[in-house]
Amino acid sequence: MNNVFSKAAVWLVIALVLFTVFKQFDSRQARGGDVPYSQFMAEAREGRVESVTIDGRTLRARTKDNKSFTVFSPSDPWMVGDLMKYGVQVNAKPEEEQSLLLNIFVSWFPMLLLIGVWVFFMRQMQGGGRGGAFSFGKSKARMLDESNNTVTFADVAGCDEAKEEVHELVEFLRDPSKFQKLGGRIPRGVLMVGSPGTGKTLLARAIAGEAKVPFFSISGSDFVEMFVGVGAARVRDMFENAKKHAPCILFIDEIDAVGRQRGAGLGGGNDEREQTLNQLLVEMDGFEQGQGVIVIAATNRPDVLDPALLRPGRFDRQVVVPLPDIRGREQILNVHMRKVPIGQDVRADVIARGTPGFSGADLANLVNEAALFAARRSARLVEMIDFERAKDKIIMGAERRTLVMPEEERRNTAYHESGHAIVAKMLPKTDPVHKVTVIPRGRALGVTMQLPTEDRYSLDRERMLNTIAVLFGGRIAEEVFMNQMTTGASNDFERATSIARDMVTRYGMSDELGPMVYAENEGEVFLGRSITKTTNVSEETMRKVDAEIRRIIDEQYAVARKILEDNRDKVEAMTKALLEWETIDADQIDDIVAGRPPRPPKERSGGSGSAGGGTPSASSPVTPSAPAAPAANP
Repeated sequence: MNNVFSKAAVWLVIALVLFTVFKQFDSRQARGGDVPYSQFMAEAREGRVESVTIDGRTLRARTKDNKSFTVFSPSDPWMVGDLMKYGVQVNAKPEEEQSLLLNIFVSWFPMLLLIGVWVFFMRQMQGGGRGGAFSFGKSKARMLDESNNTVTFADVAGCDEAKEEVHELVEFLRDPSKFQKLGGRIPRGVLMVGSPGTGKTLLARAIAGEAKVPFFSISGSDFVEMFVGVGAARVRDMFENAKKHAPCILFIDEIDAVGRQRGAGLGGGNDEREQTLNQLLVEMDGFEQGQGVIVIAATNRPDVLDPALLRPGRFDRQVVVPLPDIRGREQILNVHMRKVPIGQDVRADVIARGTPGFSGADLANLVNEAALFAARRSARLVEMIDFERAKDKIIMGAERRTLVMPEEERRNTAYHESGHAIVAKMLPKTDPVHKVTVIPRGRALGVTMQLPTEDRYSLDRERMLNTIAVLFGGRIAEEVFMNQMTTGASNDFERATSIARDMVTRYGMSDELGPMVYAENEGEVFLGRSITKTTNVSEETMRKVDAEIRRIIDEQYAVARKILEDNRDKVEAMTKALLEWETIDADQIDDIVAGRPPRPPKERSGGSGSAGGGTPSASSPVTPSAPAAPAANP
């Protein structure tokens, strides 16, 4: 706040000085006379002027009838002689001597002001006011000393293995001699690898907080600037500052911004980025043993980093920070729930079981959304219903209650979602159906939400085939019960085709083609490999691949169609329940599948339940690339 007031005061002083100077110039330029000089001389010639007082180039005249006026005189050397010849009394006022300093200030102030403003803005743009107008090569690393860093390992949950990996870094920073006397050398660099939101930055801060050492933080993009050589200069300056505060931790977030493989991409590598990377390699390898500076970097793209960056002596230890399992999610929820008032019915273990695939950032967002839902209903505590609504919003999208659609489209959406749900209930090795709704959410008109009962890290062949059948359930229900086809199944077909193609080309799950990889590596140029694309598969083999993908899709389409035709009564019952209540839960779905009338919906305080319409396009069941992620069927 004081900084804001000081800047405002500076600009106010500049404005007042400018106003004064320009006012002075305006007054000088506006200075003139009441009558023209020619008229004044004509009246003097005719004898009507009695006296004149000369003040610089201003003449103050008095007529014989006692009237006064002023005249601005040009440079006329004969003016005084003419006036005396006409009988005018001429008086002169002594000219005031102006200060030399004032004259210099008035003359040079505009130029000095422009120079000062230019320097000020250059400092703001290039150095943030630190280090002068030419501080391009100064590091932008932000230092957090041990007194301000209050994060410890107690604030980091869900990654116990990663904490054990980095715990010896803390011991080294506290007592380096413990390792040095046995000839051991602590890793000079630690690379944290993990998905976004898993807590890599938080873990690095916790290391510094536990060790009570300074913590320097910088992003990989802060090294790159529009001027050549700035990145390398900033790397040098950053390491120099770190050595002055040793022992300390130097944290580089998103290091893939400057650490990508050299000599890659279209037209060769970026010279400026490569110079920055080269300087980083030199600085990390140039550490003297026992210097006490540990470099920690974080990335979610370790596959694109330069091999020289990962060799022993630089980042010689990689710590994987994975997505938390069910116990880790419970611990993370307990950490974030400390900050909000929680109701007695809230159970972190139940929430953790229903949020597979959530990262630490997702769980923090879940707690925040639940608190917002509780605030909207003016509650004093955050209860379980708020967490359920927050989870539905994050997984399925926000409700679009204002969307109105024709009754036929709403009925078609109900059949579509019922088809997904019935096929999923009838097939083995599918995730349990958690909720079905025809309320528009996000970009989807309806959602069939499946949640696994446990964390899953791989998928078998039967589960993937059943997933394809579940995806086809929506379109088949439209054909069988509505005698029409809509665009709502486009996302289903896209995902089903992708799963079938991966089964054949990547996972070797085809009896016809066997355990061989037929897929080509995509995105080679941007991964920094080669711009040439080599096709190692013949056209005849690709035709066999396409035929095998077609066979898998046709077989699962037939499986889903048979299930729906054999269970017409269950589809009709579920569609009726959806049209009546708009959202049904797992208990109601079990009643319908068992042939019982579905129980009434549970009381919801402003919960899910409103009609909508449009083209279903929500995400489908779990894919092999993210087997532990929550699932939602359109």
